[in-house]
Amino acid sequence: MILDYPLIWGFLIAVAIFAYVILDGFDLGIGILYPTTKDADERTLMMNSVAPVWDGNETWLVLGGGGLFAVFPLAYSVIMPAVYAPIIGMLIGLIFRGVAFEFRFKSSVERRPFWDISFFAGSIVAAFCQGLVLGTLVQGIEVVDRTYAGGWWDWLTPFSVMTGFAVISGYALLGATWLVMKLEGVPQAHFRRVSKYAALILIGFLLLVSMWMPFINESIMEKWFSFPYLLYTFPVPLLVAVTTLVLWRALMSDADYTPFLASLVIFLLTYVGLGINIFPYVVPNVYTLWEAAAPDSSLKFLLVGAVILIPMILAYTAYAYYVFRGKIKSTEGYH
Repeated sequence: MILDYPLIWGFLIAVAIFAYVILDGFDLGIGILYPTTKDADERTLMMNSVAPVWDGNETWLVLGGGGLFAVFPLAYSVIMPAVYAPIIGMLIGLIFRGVAFEFRFKSSVERRPFWDISFFAGSIVAAFCQGLVLGTLVQGIEVVDRTYAGGWWDWLTPFSVMTGFAVISGYALLGATWLVMKLEGVPQAHFRRVSKYAALILIGFLLLVSMWMPFINESIMEKWFSFPYLLYTFPVPLLVAVTTLVLWRALMSDADYTPFLASLVIFLLTYVGLGINIFPYVVPNVYTLWEAAAPDSSLKFLLVGAVILIPMILAYTAYAYYVFRGKIKSTEGYH
């Protein structure tokens, strides 16, 4: 049997990126939500809810970025120069957040607000820069002779800035619904209210993105408004609308788990919609998966490692979430 290695690797990298978005997304969201409370104990509860898992979540970012470099080297060589600035900003934000996470628990009460600000700033910068990268890819990258031909500031456009804010709002929703699931009592009620505002803001951004994207990318316009592509694209917004209704009803009730699960489904549906818009390109409208891929011999060799490594990552990630399942108590956690 002949395997389509570029397609297999495209799927694996897409899965790794999505895993990073949803897993690191909610703990970035917790940092983004720090200004919504001034209660030091509540902020400690917020951090304790992700303390056992937050650093392991970023494994998927390494897998996605490293996989792109090894499997689609041509795409990597074109994309990275186009988004160097936001990528560096994202890494700086993640570093600040990681340092603040560890130092906050060890600092004095007087210095703790400094680390709170660092945790918030690192989270929001990292999320915003990820949105800038996404917006840059969707709007298109200028390529001449297999080389990035754009300018240093091509990543900074109204559309990419808007996607940056959209990602912030999405992560805020994931973080808020995660806290609804993990907390109880007064803190849970507080973040249930925050979740409602975050949901409304995210839906507003999703509508704006959906209306804007077809006008900046002709291939997206074709896929959304022509047959037979319409058969694949039309169900996505309908399912997003249904899931949003489920989310809202869950937030209006006393449900603990449904809001977070519904938020994950919204992210999955929007990610699938993005994939439909971009496929089969890895560099939108420039290089397909097959044009940008390394030789099949290399992909086959790398796939052997992936078959071993990815189940291991899934296993220890699932085990960590299983061990630290349940509600967070004020007397428990990372101190």
